Amino acid sequence: MFTRIVECTVKPDKKDEIQQRLRNEVLPLLQKQPGFVDEITLASEHEPERMVAISFWKTREDAERYHRETFPKVQDILKASLKSSPKVETYNVEDSTAHRIAAGRAAA
Repeated sequence: MFTRIVECTVKPDKKDEIQQRLRNEVLPLLQKQPGFVDEITLASEHEPERMVAISFWKTREDAERYHRETFPKVQDILKASLKSSPKVETYNVEDSTAHRIAAGRAAA
C-alpha cells in the first residue's frame, strides 16, 4: 500500500469552504480513481490554517497516475481557498491497524 500526504495552508476565511469542497468535489473524484483506498483529512488544532490530507492507494502506480491525471483538477478546485500550492509527499505504508495492512503486503 502507498500513501500521499498533502499539506496545505488555508486562507483564514476559507476553512468552511475548503472543507465543503473537499467533501463534495474532491472526495467523489478520489473515489473514482483506480487503486484509491481511503482519505483522511486533518485540521490542526493549534494552527487553524493548516490542513493535512492523507490518501491511501493500492500501489505507487495508482497514486502516481492520480497525481498526473487528476491532482491538477483538485488543485484548481481548491486554489481559491489556499494561501499557496499544496506540498505533496509520498510514503510506502509499512503497517496499519485501521486498514489491516501487514508490512510487505503493499503490492498484494
